[in-house]
Amino acid sequence: MTLYQQSIEVYRQGLTMLSGLLTKAEAHPKGNDLLGAKLADDMHPLAVQIRFLSNQPGEAAERLTGRKFTSRDEDDASFADAKAVLANMQDYLGSIDESELVPAEESLVIDLPNGMEFTMTAEQYVRDWSMPNFYFHLTTAYAILRSEGLDIGKADFLPHMYKYATKMPGS
Repeated sequence: MTLYQQSIEVYRQGLTMLSGLLTKAEAHPKGNDLLGAKLADDMHPLAVQIRFLSNQPGEAAERLTGRKFTSRDEDDASFADAKAVLANMQDYLGSIDESELVPAEESLVIDLPNGMEFTMTAEQYVRDWSMPNFYFHLTTAYAILRSEGLDIGKADFLPHMYKYATKMPGS
């Protein structure tokens, strides 16, 4: 599997899934108030989870391609705004050609705001840092929506699997 398949294609799949969840959330009686919901007092609310999630692919693309990316600092005020941001990230990722990615074995240095620094290959970065963070925020967003009563389940988290279905229940 190429670095592109491990990263860009997975980000796009996750963004599509989240956009589908947000479409369902728009119809929830609490509406945009759900953006303030959180799983625990010391965790970030849904709006921040979405912001972190929407920044993650751009930050990774900058490290993997050298393209400049500026992370957003503001949270979305509505699900419509959040879906527009996700669509913009989809377009951005769709514009990246596989040939733009650095070799999987290229060394990357990750500097964190708290002063920590990590040195790893591009492949290790995707596998050990970027994807776990992406899925952490994706799963947390899903869990917040589910805990707030949104009628969603595993099929909403894995909608991409339907393209592989060869048999459906009741058929």
